Formats: sequence, C-alpha cells, structure tokens
Amino acid sequence: MLKEYTKIPAPLNSDVALKIIPGHFATNHSHITNYMEIGTMKTRCNEAAGVAQLLAMHYSVQTPVDTIVCADGMEVVGTFLAQELTKAGVANYNQHKTIYVTSPELASSGQSIFRDNMQLTVRDKNVLLLFGSLSTGRTVESLAECVRYYGAKISGACAIFSAVREIDGISITAVFHEEDIPNYQSYPLHECPLCKAGTPIDAIVNSFGYSELR
Repeated sequence: MLKEYTKIPAPLNSDVALKIIPGHFATNHSHITNYMEIGTMKTRCNEAAGVAQLLAMHYSVQTPVDTIVCADGMEVVGTFLAQELTKAGVANYNQHKTIYVTSPELASSGQSIFRDNMQLTVRDKNVLLLFGSLSTGRTVESLAECVRYYGAKISGACAIFSAVREIDGISITAVFHEEDIPNYQSYPLHECPLCKAGTPIDAIVNSFGYSELR
C-alpha cells in the first residue's frame, strides 16, 4: 500500500512532506478517504525536527508550557518541540526551568493514566498535548480528561495532521489541515457513503499505522 502514496509538502516548509494514500479507510471513530502516513515524521530525527519547528511557530512566549504530553508515539517530535519552545523563550514554571516530555500509560481498562512516580510531570502543570493525526478530535477529549484529572491546565493541542481546529474549548494547531489534502473527507461510522455504495474498506488505520484488509 505504501507504494501508492503521493507527497504533499507543508505550506511553510517544503522539506516536511506528508505521504497521502487515497482509498477507503476506517478509524476508531470515522471513515476517511485518505490515509496519512506519518511514520517517518515520528521516527526520523530530521523530519521530526522539521515538524517541531513548524508547530513551535504557533506558540508565543505568553503561552506557558511546563509539559508536553505525547500521544500516538510522538515522543521524538515532542522532544524537538520542547527544544524549540525553550529556544523561543516560551515560559515554563518548573523548578528546574526545563520542559517535561512524557506520555501516558494505557491501562487495561482503556484509560490513560500516569503512575505515581510520573504524576509530577503533569500534576498542576501547564500542558501542551501532542498527537500524530486527528480525524474527529475525540482522542483530544480523552487525553484532556486524563491530564485534567491530575489538575493540569491545557495550554493547547497540536498534531502533524488535524481535520479539526478546536474541540472542548481546546485550540488545535497542525502542520497539515484537511484543506491541504485533495478530496479529503471524513464520515461518521454509520453514515459513510462509500460503505453504502459497497466500496470495500482498504485498511484499518490510526496514528500508529495501518492494517490492510485482504
């Protein structure tokens, strides 16, 4: 499936490019017409650094960030983002004057949690949420609920790709938005016109990757 992609350069940096594969794909919450392959953006240092630079441009020194909470395996990008925000002079109120980069544990119940020894990274902190891709924003709501449980204040959310710009009062910044993707559509699970037309699903997808249905 990866042989069929086209690249779309980021509007502000052509060296950062999103791989797009058209088709019929199912996420946990919707069906979409394009799969965004972001694996190398999350794992190659030069690409991750480029993504971080683009995301950091959207945050001013008035935006406090004590901790970046990463979802979808975004820790490499999160580390570079912490460096970019620090260089830009973004405020943080941590005792050691450095930004935490962390991610929650997914408990057997399906809930995101922080163990006792890791709660210091989020408790009563100003938190920036970082995601791979967002189609409906429900994962933002879920992670926001998690960090708020520990008393965190949410400074914002960001992602490589997002089809939503705000949810639950949280502004979402992204390198790519749906208008950057030709013919991108997202449909509720039970209202998908492709399903109604009998078009088979090509793959089950999420921010970690895809599993083809053969």
